[in-house]
Amino acid sequence: MKIFQNFRGFSSGKPLALSLGMFDGVHLGHQTIISELKRIASEKNLESAVLTFWPHPRLIFNPNEDLKLLNTLEEKTALLENFGIENLFLKSFDEEFRNLTGEEFVKQILVEKLNIKHLIVGHDHVFGKNRSGDFQLLEKLGPELGFGVEQMEAVNIYNNNISSTKVRNALLEGNIKDANLMLGYNYSLTGTVVHGKKIGRTIGYPTANIETDSLKLLPKKGAYIVEVSLGGNNYKGMLSIGTNPTVNGQKLTTEVYILDFNEDIYGKEITVKFRDLLHEEVKFDGLEKLIERLDEDRRLTEEFYNSKNSY
Repeated sequence: MKIFQNFRGFSSGKPLALSLGMFDGVHLGHQTIISELKRIASEKNLESAVLTFWPHPRLIFNPNEDLKLLNTLEEKTALLENFGIENLFLKSFDEEFRNLTGEEFVKQILVEKLNIKHLIVGHDHVFGKNRSGDFQLLEKLGPELGFGVEQMEAVNIYNNNISSTKVRNALLEGNIKDANLMLGYNYSLTGTVVHGKKIGRTIGYPTANIETDSLKLLPKKGAYIVEVSLGGNNYKGMLSIGTNPTVNGQKLTTEVYILDFNEDIYGKEITVKFRDLLHEEVKFDGLEKLIERLDEDRRLTEEFYNSKNSY
């Protein structure tokens, strides 16, 4: 996949079949758009492309907003590449760009700069200054400017349209199974293993403290069954998101206990994939009760992975 920051280095070879949007999560709705992009590109001898924005425009409009995203830029890039997109345009939402009307954006960016021949948008997509661009405008401009246009219907699960917001809300409620169902893959966190208070090792459950990207959305505080990827190998794990209230902790941490594992991994990159919620964060009445719960969590984690439905 070729990546272009603010269109630098792009020269139009083959015309493009393109879609635009944040693509946060690259969920099943986005994947449907990508499949159609690839089909059209193959049918019409075009290259597939996605135009997205980084940083997120909401951070430009509200720099103090505590915005959390489903994907880091690296994760989103990897997902789009894995799903077969050939060109990725990362555009910063600068003053000049944010003042383009919908029509100016189509003419100056999509047609003149990117040479699109087919455009696919989501069912509710709007664009341009004051949200002046919509599907009706695209239907009008397409024939005039020589590109086809297509609007995709929302993908529906449990009679609900899938959206990035709904995935975020499911994660914030600890509803991992629904979030993963909407994503079409297991939600994950990637970070570096850093030193913590090392309390876990004193009670037989040494944990790896994971430092994650500050923009990355963490699911609800609690304990989770996870799959751990480290050094090309996968392991069973139990992950805790919280402040360790049993030992009067204050700082929010993300810590994973890797089953049947005993190696020094400080400074290494680790990825955890969320499989299910064990329980919400609990303050136990002493370390003995905490250990009892950890033993039960380990039993449930082993049971999950031993079941036929764990993969």
